[in-house]
Amino acid sequence: MIEDNTLHSFLVDLASAKPTPGGGSAAAVSGAMGAALISMVANLTIGKKGYEEIETEMRDQLSLSEQLRKTFISLIDEDINTFNQLMSAYKLPKDSDEQKIERAATIQLKLKDATLVPLSIAKTALDGILLAQRSAQHGNAMVISDAGVAVEMLLSALKSAALNVFINVPSIKDHTFKEVALNDINELMKRGSSIAEQVFVTVKDKLQS
Repeated sequence: MIEDNTLHSFLVDLASAKPTPGGGSAAAVSGAMGAALISMVANLTIGKKGYEEIETEMRDQLSLSEQLRKTFISLIDEDINTFNQLMSAYKLPKDSDEQKIERAATIQLKLKDATLVPLSIAKTALDGILLAQRSAQHGNAMVISDAGVAVEMLLSALKSAALNVFINVPSIKDHTFKEVALNDINELMKRGSSIAEQVFVTVKDKLQS
């Protein structure tokens, strides 16, 4: 979807009364922008005088950040699709006992799917934060603020994805799944927030030195 439409049309859909795209897709867009900024820093470091020693690393950075961007783009559609499937599950008939049982089981399955996608967004965002940390440390000093913005966009993606996990988990009856999902997202938030704060301070100090 996002590859076939403009950002403008995506934002129009996001602002509308339609249930999708929603917060999960917005989180993935934020992550994609963060990844794109990492690519920008790499592209503006490669081949620049004074950065010859890290050119190989920056080329690796570029390859990884572009892969992250593609992953985020795919997660935009994945979030939309899983949420639509969950809404469809809630509309299944419940006239007979058999239908009620089937509907309840389908809802539980789709709730798990709708939880796993934002978890994937959060995990991808943490990968991006770790990558952006290297950009802030070694990338072209002329665009270090962009490396800082990349981290903030990725942290926003992570925390926004976490909210989409938190809204689904209470309705899931599989306690093991719930426990694992909550442990995973809380650990991701802890690590991501800590690293992002370090990078923000690093970038701020370099800009003000």
